[in-house]
Amino acid sequence: MSISLAQETQNISSGTPSGLSGLEEKLIAYRRELHQHPELSNQEFVTTQKITQWLNAAGIRILSLGLKTGVVAEIGPEQGPVVALRGDIDALPIEEASGVTFSSQQPGVMHACGHDFHTSVILGAAYLLKAREQTLPGRVRLFFQPAEERFGGASQLIKAGALENVDAIFGLHNAPELPVGTFATKGGAFYANVDRFQITVTGKGAHAAHPEEGTDSIVTASHIVTALQTVVSRNVSAQDAAVVSVTRIEGGNTWNVLPQTVELEGTVRTYSSEIREYLPQRIRKVITGVADALGAQAELHWFAGPPAVVNTPRWAEFALQAAAESGYDAQVAQAQMGGEDFAFYLHHVPGAFVSIGSASHFGLHHPQFNPDESAIYPAANYFQQLAEKALVELAGE
Repeated sequence: MSISLAQETQNISSGTPSGLSGLEEKLIAYRRELHQHPELSNQEFVTTQKITQWLNAAGIRILSLGLKTGVVAEIGPEQGPVVALRGDIDALPIEEASGVTFSSQQPGVMHACGHDFHTSVILGAAYLLKAREQTLPGRVRLFFQPAEERFGGASQLIKAGALENVDAIFGLHNAPELPVGTFATKGGAFYANVDRFQITVTGKGAHAAHPEEGTDSIVTASHIVTALQTVVSRNVSAQDAAVVSVTRIEGGNTWNVLPQTVELEGTVRTYSSEIREYLPQRIRKVITGVADALGAQAELHWFAGPPAVVNTPRWAEFALQAAAESGYDAQVAQAQMGGEDFAFYLHHVPGAFVSIGSASHFGLHHPQFNPDESAIYPAANYFQQLAEKALVELAGE
């Protein structure tokens, strides 16, 4: 016989094992339901409907913010401090190859970053908090954010007013490289600034048998790729961190013609705002110099992404301590070169972003990525405890 959410929350409040087991099973079922029906950034219409339905069934109030996709909900009394918990809900344009029985039913789309995992965790925290609503000294606001993969969802929620009156915010990402039961975060810069670039190399097309009659854009592009490897190694101090990676080369459409244009694409990752500002200037000088030397032209197109995730030291330490108290192997994390639009929230309110071990043999964005579902309920329990502890801390100030 199935257990209603009302019965579950009552069981959770009384601490009965059946309630905890029932909720854990339900969260895994939710994760699998989302995994089978992934949706790309800003297209999470069905996902939004499902989350809304699950929250409504538990009696959790949903805020009307006029969002196209995504959900913001709230638990607790009107008075007192406000703590926010954020999960993300979008998927990636990747064909799944995990082999699980609940694989994506949407061709070419997969939850290859674990946002279905994150959503289930925050749903679980919501149910646990709802069961203790009468004892909360403030409100917990729950963000089910769209479009993290496109780095636009956080800004959408901020613009809609989701951060209004929020005193502290916490978010998570599963970490496939960490064992289940492991937790990590750090104060200060945690994730990097993320920028994207495109370089258009223009030469003069010619027959491949007569390269002297043209200007070889492929050779020029090849020299540019090599020269870009010196931008960090010879222009950034070894005490600082930066990455320049060329990830795509496209040019030509047949075997015996030198193409007129070649396009390069890649990413730059930094922590320092000064280095972030300097690198596009240096890259532009390098590519134009190389192209000029070889008789071609090179044009740089720069696309600024999210800034670095800079955790508030106070709340990072608070999150670590809460993790240790809830039974995690709590570790101080190493800074990462990945990017996260959670950074935008931290430009407005203090808080911390954390890593939860998910023990997948294949990493994030891999078609065989498969996080360990046993990590979902402990993470939900942790975020419930973290939110309550943070409310108590803030209420006492």
